[in-house]
Amino acid sequence: MLETSHPPVFYIPAEDIRTEFVIPAVSGRTWCEWKGAARYWDVIVGNDVRARAAWSYPTPNPAITDYLAFYPSRMDRCTVAGEDVTAQEGDFYGGWITAEVRGPFKGPPGTNQW
Repeated sequence: MLETSHPPVFYIPAEDIRTEFVIPAVSGRTWCEWKGAARYWDVIVGNDVRARAAWSYPTPNPAITDYLAFYPSRMDRCTVAGEDVTAQEGDFYGGWITAEVRGPFKGPPGTNQW
């Protein structure tokens, strides 16, 4: 999904995710003026816990209901069509940067008010 001033976020349908490794996070709520309240998810594999590594919108619109998005900065590796993804700077938007995606982007210090 393309949104204002940041790289695309990939929302993945739940049926394409190994959901046994994704559990609801204990804390964390944010609000998007277009998508509503976000729900956060922890990714747990064995003893490795990636807190709030994914998020979803339980009731935004039919296009992304029951889809999860992952912060590439909290994963070991994310790819798009075989290309390694660079995580968007900052820890809020979760955009995925590939060679085809050009900035500038929101996220780094001083860019919140664009």
